[in-house]
Amino acid sequence: MSALDDARRRSLDDALAKAHILVTTGSGGVGKTTTAAALGLAGARAGRRTLVLTIDPARRLAQAMGLEELGDEPSRVHLDEDADGELWAMMLDMQTTFDRLIDRHASSPDHARNIKQNRIYRTLSSTLSGTQEYMAMERLHELHETDEWDLLVVDTPPTRSALDFLDAPKRMTSFLEGRLLGLLMRPGVAAGKRVGRVVGFGATAFMKVAGRVTGMDLLDDLASFFRNFEGMYEGFKERAEQVRALLQRPSSAFVVVTSPEPPPLREAKFFLERLEQEGLHAAGVVVNRIRPEVPRDPSDAGLRRVIAAQDGDADGRAVAAVLHLLGDVRNLAGRQRRDVSSALYGVRVPALVEVPLLGRDVHDLPGLGAIADRLTS
Repeated sequence: MSALDDARRRSLDDALAKAHILVTTGSGGVGKTTTAAALGLAGARAGRRTLVLTIDPARRLAQAMGLEELGDEPSRVHLDEDADGELWAMMLDMQTTFDRLIDRHASSPDHARNIKQNRIYRTLSSTLSGTQEYMAMERLHELHETDEWDLLVVDTPPTRSALDFLDAPKRMTSFLEGRLLGLLMRPGVAAGKRVGRVVGFGATAFMKVAGRVTGMDLLDDLASFFRNFEGMYEGFKERAEQVRALLQRPSSAFVVVTSPEPPPLREAKFFLERLEQEGLHAAGVVVNRIRPEVPRDPSDAGLRRVIAAQDGDADGRAVAAVLHLLGDVRNLAGRQRRDVSSALYGVRVPALVEVPLLGRDVHDLPGLGAIADRLTS
């Protein structure tokens, strides 16, 4: 038996029973949000007080859980009476989370207020690359610190690359260490002088052009923001290190979600390799929307003989068409599983769970329950 065959014999039951944090990740469009919700439901069924945090702006999680909307505070999901635990859900409010981070690290309430009123902060806090992922990790740490939850399930952002979630703290701190920001926080700027008069000869031409394009008031706002931000960088960096340490604990694990197509499968393998390099833990791989296996009886040759033996009348042609379809579906299911095995060859997969293609979209708790059954059975 191969390692992947062995992984196919395991479910995510063990991770759901032991983990404190489960992070669903994968490339866009593979069903991370639905998988996160189903994992949360499975955790509640297992008797755990579970919270699902989504960063997906499409709000599919609320619809699937029977909630009108989700906000920055947890909302209770009403489950059947036979559920031993609790299920709660919430959506990341990136701006509110960033504001709380500023409040935590600012030297005084006035200092925090000056930063939050600055128009540069309002723009950067909502548009800077990596901010959403960084705030997701920050909110996760906040929820962990409350000690209210047995299980936290995190649905990562629908980004171009699943690795963005891991790289967000590095990108944020690299931005804060950039040369332009060092220039803007030079002593002359900190003293409150206009940017164009203190940056030095080497940057004067750049600042003059930038000033004409954007207006010197905008550059002064930029300098004012980073002048106020000075001294908070170490707090941001320390927090990022705390989040990374939290994710490296044995009680934190990643569920890599993919579909049976080669591009997302390649990214899933790459992410599994990256997790191992970073000292992080994989709970398993979920392959969504895979074709169910069809018994190979009769054989392909036998199937062709049966098709050829059908009469040429309407009934015979209909039977032949159905048998052709059976062969196509069987071949597609086999090819998808070969693609999965090929893509994941050589990487450690603790559990490999296949969720079959369903006849309709999941938009309610019974649909989530069917997927939860697949993840745990």
